[in-house]
Amino acid sequence: MSDEKLILDGESLSLNTLAGWEAQPRPVTLSEGAKKRMQTSVDAVARVIDEERVSYGINTGFGALARERISRDKVVQLQYNLVRSHACGVGDALSPALTRRLMLLKANALAVGCSGIRAEVVETLLALLNADVLPMIPEQGSVGASGDLAPLAHLALALIGEGEALHDGEVLEGRDVLAAVDREPVVLQAKEGLALLNGTQLSATLAIDGLFRLEQLWRASIAAGALSVEALAGSYSPFDARVHQVRRMPGQIRAAEGLRAWLTESEIRENHRDCTRVQDPYALRCMPQVLGAVRDTLDHARNMLEHELNGVSDNPLIFDDEIISGGNFHAEPIAMISDFLAIAGAEMGSISERRTDCLVRGVNPALPLFLTEEAGVESGFMIAHVTAAALASENKTLAHPASVDSISTSAGQEDHVSMAPWAGLKLHRLCDNLARILAVELMAASRGVELQAPLKTTAELQQLLSWIRDTVPAHKGDRRLDGDIEALAEALREPLPAV
Repeated sequence: MSDEKLILDGESLSLNTLAGWEAQPRPVTLSEGAKKRMQTSVDAVARVIDEERVSYGINTGFGALARERISRDKVVQLQYNLVRSHACGVGDALSPALTRRLMLLKANALAVGCSGIRAEVVETLLALLNADVLPMIPEQGSVGASGDLAPLAHLALALIGEGEALHDGEVLEGRDVLAAVDREPVVLQAKEGLALLNGTQLSATLAIDGLFRLEQLWRASIAAGALSVEALAGSYSPFDARVHQVRRMPGQIRAAEGLRAWLTESEIRENHRDCTRVQDPYALRCMPQVLGAVRDTLDHARNMLEHELNGVSDNPLIFDDEIISGGNFHAEPIAMISDFLAIAGAEMGSISERRTDCLVRGVNPALPLFLTEEAGVESGFMIAHVTAAALASENKTLAHPASVDSISTSAGQEDHVSMAPWAGLKLHRLCDNLARILAVELMAASRGVELQAPLKTTAELQQLLSWIRDTVPAHKGDRRLDGDIEALAEALREPLPAV
């Protein structure tokens, strides 16, 4: 871990900074300005209690119990009861990477200073993060309104010495979690339990994960599409810059630029320049339009999630001496972004599967059916394509928007919810499927190019072929391909050769 610190001020965190910190972790701390703002909000909470003003979440119950007034001597007990009663998360624990991201996002949101929580509580959270003592946070149990209450309650449990955490592969429990960083359990004060539980950090964590993965897979889609163009002896004309300039779609222009970067001087292209085929199937010809729409979707999602990074999503919020109850905990903006990303990812997989279909069914008459060595005796890529088709179909179901669903909770008080966590969780599975679909296409397309030897593809695609062959061997007769698909899908988590 680098000695240089990442300083959280609730204002300046960016997605690029987040990605850089995740790639090369460094200690995280609060800015002095954040500490001062946080203390100002804590003082405002104290005045509410001293003056016996009624304020939601400070001296009232929660949700449908908001009308219940809490006596001064039970205000602290209220916070502990809140954390304990809301720890109802179920399912698998978040991965370590996602847990770290969630912890960072939670700390940065509290650093804005509108939440009525002491700096020392957040510093305890950061002490766990910096030592890689990671609270075990279940994936399921949040509907994405009133915040991600149940999952975040498990984070809060770890801070008060009643939860579980993972450290160096060992599960720590209770006070041992904080003992691992030489800290005593946090003693909650008024409003602090609610500040920890209220917020959309799980929803945001999952949406950001989908964005990061799809940005990488978009670049892989451009590369795979270019390799399929070569394998299928496709035309370069649909990628001409003039075609896309007059459509004026920024993502489409960028997608065409990406394809042209791979499709330069090619012996394969020269060999079929005068062929009789007039037009290619849409899966080739319309790649700039489809992948361009995906690019615009990714850019929109990035813009929205940049805002969310430094946003405050708990309730009530403290502004000087005024405490306002609102609805920033509603994760609808994130739910819609996750759903939009899922649609984009499903479309990348759908058009990739169509290109693989073209590769195995003889669209290029120079290629044998299913890319076999000996048709009939061998099946070649027949069932690899079936796998891609199965995953593409599954993704169509996963792309059904979660945000159009709502289910009333809390005795009707929380009567419209976002379902943002589910939108993010299914997006994660969709990305796994997409990586495998692209892996199948890359394997089939590389086989298609190699079958046209001694003709060579572009220098750029030759580098891509070398990268593929560093991961999976060339196809020489039937063999099981499951391991190759998984290996190449995993390799797509890292950048492809630069062009």
